Amino acid sequence: MNSRKDQLKAFDRLLTIMNELREQCPWDRKQTIQSLRHLTIEETYELGDAILDNDLDEVKKELGDLLLHIVFYSKIGSETNDFDIADVANEICEKLINRHPHIYGDVKVENEDDVKRNWENLKLKEGKESVLEGVPKSLPALVKASRIQDKVAGVGFDWEEPQQVFEKLKEELEELQEEIKVQDQEKIEAEFGDVLFSMINYARFLNINPEDALERTNKKFIKRFQYLERKAKEKNKSLNDMTLAEMDVFWEEAKKI
Repeated sequence: MNSRKDQLKAFDRLLTIMNELREQCPWDRKQTIQSLRHLTIEETYELGDAILDNDLDEVKKELGDLLLHIVFYSKIGSETNDFDIADVANEICEKLINRHPHIYGDVKVENEDDVKRNWENLKLKEGKESVLEGVPKSLPALVKASRIQDKVAGVGFDWEEPQQVFEKLKEELEELQEEIKVQDQEKIEAEFGDVLFSMINYARFLNINPEDALERTNKKFIKRFQYLERKAKEKNKSLNDMTLAEMDVFWEEAKKI
């Protein structure tokens, strides 16, 4: 691994390159904080894919892309005299010190749960009116539900046992079935949302990240379905012309791979 001196040298090299690109490259000169936003979101998802695939070489590359974006935003901020990379770094340093009084102060904690509770309480003392203010509005619904549940659990609003959550899930499924019988589409959607919310909550008690679990299932399904497509093509058949029983033969083969 690189020494601290080499790490700082590499970061300084990146800052120098960013300055040069901003001055000399037409594309880089044109970019704004707003124009970079969707690219940053895309890079974040690409990092997420690399993490799920456990491709550490790709993780390294995607982290570099994200680091470039952080430096890019900071460079733009310096041009308007709003902030620069030092301000960004110092801001997070101060936040980490203030949010970890058990490390930088005299607060005592027994475990991770104590740390999380302190974290949320400290944010309220900083002026936030709700522990949910830190949940981005633009998060995908599944991720948002998971973060909401983490946040409220951090201040003690939580079930005590996993079985309680499972019973709540069964209750929500029964309510969904009742609305399906009535055929009220709006109420069916509402109850379906409750089922998903309970499933996500149950995942937390099982120490499962629901987003990661669902994405792994997505990847597994894609792999198996593409196997099915390849096999059908080898036999000069169209999926539209195949019966479910015929497709199921290939599907079962795919599950064994």
